[in-house]
Formats: sequence, structure tokens, C-alpha cells
Amino acid sequence: MKLRWSNRSTDDLTDIYAYIARHNPQNAKQWLEKLRKRARNTANSGLIGRMVPELGQADIREVFVDHYRIVYRVETDGITILTVFEGHQLLKL
Repeated sequence: MKLRWSNRSTDDLTDIYAYIARHNPQNAKQWLEKLRKRARNTANSGLIGRMVPELGQADIREVFVDHYRIVYRVETDGITILTVFEGHQLLKL
């Protein structure tokens, strides 16, 4: 299955990296790899995530990596990551 990243989601990863790297660059690299790995694993079974509560749409789902939310759209041939953000925030699309 295909995994695609929206422009917003790649910007999100850049921001997450920059934020963590201020204090610990090595930890920032590890976090990005965790997030990317979870996205790759999710692409193989897109319906594994839960529906995003703020939207209630069956094709918009999310998975978690600790306190980060990875929100994605399920498509016929894979998934598109829409955004990645800290889980205590509400989704803003």
C-alpha cells in the first residue's frame, strides 16, 4: 500500500524535529523515525486507526505515537498523512 505525506504533514515533522532538537538533537532524530515508522505500518492496514473524534468521518483516522497524533485519510491504494501534532491539541484542518 502507498504512503503519501501532505505538505502540511512534512512541515509538521520539520517543526517537531526543530522543537525537540533544541534540547536534544539525537532524541529528535529518534522521534522522527518513530513517527515515520508508525505511518509506514499504518499504510498496510489503514482502517486500524480510530476515526478522528473532531470529524467523525470514516475515511479520516488517526493513530498515536506516545502523545503525538498522526491523522490520515484512507484511500483505495493506501493512506495520505494529513497532519502530525501533539495529542493534547484539537485537530485544526
